[in-house]
Amino acid sequence: MDYKKYFEVSEYWYKHPAMHSCDLLICGAGPVGCTIAELASRKHQLKSIIIEKRNHISGNCYDEIHSSGLLIHKYGPHYFRAKEPDIFKYLSRFTKWIEGDYKVNSFVNNQYYQFPINLNTLEKFFNIKLDEKKAKALLDSKKKNISNPLNAEEALLSIVGNELYESFYKGYTKKQWGISAKHLDPSIVLRVPIRFNRNQYYVDEGIKKMPKDGYNTLFSNMIKSENIKVLKNTNFKNIKNLIKPKIGIVYTGPIDEYFDFKYGKLEWRSLDFEFVLYNKEYMQSCVQINYPNNYDYTRSVEIKHVTKQKHKQTIISYEYPNNTGDPYYPVINSTNIAKYNQYKNDAEKLRFSKKIYFVGRLAEYKYLNIDEAIEKAIKTFNLIITDNIKKWLNI
Repeated sequence: MDYKKYFEVSEYWYKHPAMHSCDLLICGAGPVGCTIAELASRKHQLKSIIIEKRNHISGNCYDEIHSSGLLIHKYGPHYFRAKEPDIFKYLSRFTKWIEGDYKVNSFVNNQYYQFPINLNTLEKFFNIKLDEKKAKALLDSKKKNISNPLNAEEALLSIVGNELYESFYKGYTKKQWGISAKHLDPSIVLRVPIRFNRNQYYVDEGIKKMPKDGYNTLFSNMIKSENIKVLKNTNFKNIKNLIKPKIGIVYTGPIDEYFDFKYGKLEWRSLDFEFVLYNKEYMQSCVQINYPNNYDYTRSVEIKHVTKQKHKQTIISYEYPNNTGDPYYPVINSTNIAKYNQYKNDAEKLRFSKKIYFVGRLAEYKYLNIDEAIEKAIKTFNLIITDNIKKWLNI
């Protein structure tokens, strides 16, 4: 235990009577934690204390103003999209929006191709004129006949065949995950669509927006309430025994860390970011360029394309995947799935015995888009209310 931090928190605790009592103790001030605290405050006037180990809220969605005056996404680009209008409507309480111009290229054989793969990509790559029917027939002739793919490589070969796999996926996957696609679960690569139309956008969801003033403003607006207190630069372990919430605990941190890694550590891939300022209005033709076969970085991102800032300079972030640092992407394979299921079983028991709710990307060992994280937060909040309603009604 960090005893210095423990006593610092204890001193803070005794000096602030408002911290002596709360309804919910929430570990993590990311999208999930902020959403649950907001709903609890607005709908039921419940008091929440949010514990955040970083020096800011918003989780990996956090954006900040660079010394140049440009807004940057500190932990990589976050392209908001939504399948459900209700999620978009809910978040619209806290922000205005601009259109999400999410267009991505992939740099292959010294040329730029639209990505995800679409009709334009296929025509340019194979140097042939195509329509939907011809494109499907082309891929049918290229793909491998693998009815039950056992790994990510087999999954991709069964969809696009060897030529496209070698050019667009194999190298990118190896850089991103540090291992061959042969050793990854098929689900890891199936999130990226193959299109038989000329849709150039990175995502398929109908709602594609960007918070007008940034994500941090959105989540700051979300937790503007006297019922919500945030302790930043604070480790959950150092304070969880000081605060006894009346209703329950929401834990959004790494699930293996909560249980002191008793079944072993779950594997994550991390990222290092290099932000480079250029004295040009724009450097790229679109927000993101993937590099499956060139350079050590996987992609370069010029977020200015989607934040729509007017500035004579621009910033590009270069992403370098590695095995150490903050957890970004769960490494889904049979070993990690087995470990997670053991932790999940223990977590489910704690929900019923101690009213501890494990939710979110880190707690569920699952990659989540922002809309999915918000949806999970809303469902968890409703579950908390359902679990406690009998007690409140003295039934």
